[in-house]
Amino acid sequence: MGVPEHLNSHHRDTLAQVFRHPTSHNIEWHSVLSLLNAVGTVHETHKGNIVVTVGADTETFEPRHKDIDAEQLATLRRLLRKAGYDPADVSA
Repeated sequence: MGVPEHLNSHHRDTLAQVFRHPTSHNIEWHSVLSLLNAVGTVHETHKGNIVVTVGADTETFEPRHKDIDAEQLATLRRLLRKAGYDPADVSA
C-alpha cells in the first residue's frame, strides 16, 4: 500500500518518525493520534486508554507521557505494518 495519498504532510512526517531508525524518542502523542485518526478509528475509554483500529487489527494504548514510549512505538509499528503501511515507502 505504501503511503496513502490522503495523508497530509504532517501525517506523512509523523509516519516517517514512527519508522525512523534509530528510534526517535520525542514523537508526541497528539501527532500519533492525528495520524491514527487519518488511517483508522480511535476511541478513548473512560480510563484514558486509547483504543485504535487500523485495518482488521485493534490495539489499546495507555498514554502516560507527552511522548510515545519505545514499547508503544514498537506496537504502533506492528499495527501499521500489518495494515499495509510500508516503512520503505516513507521518506525519512
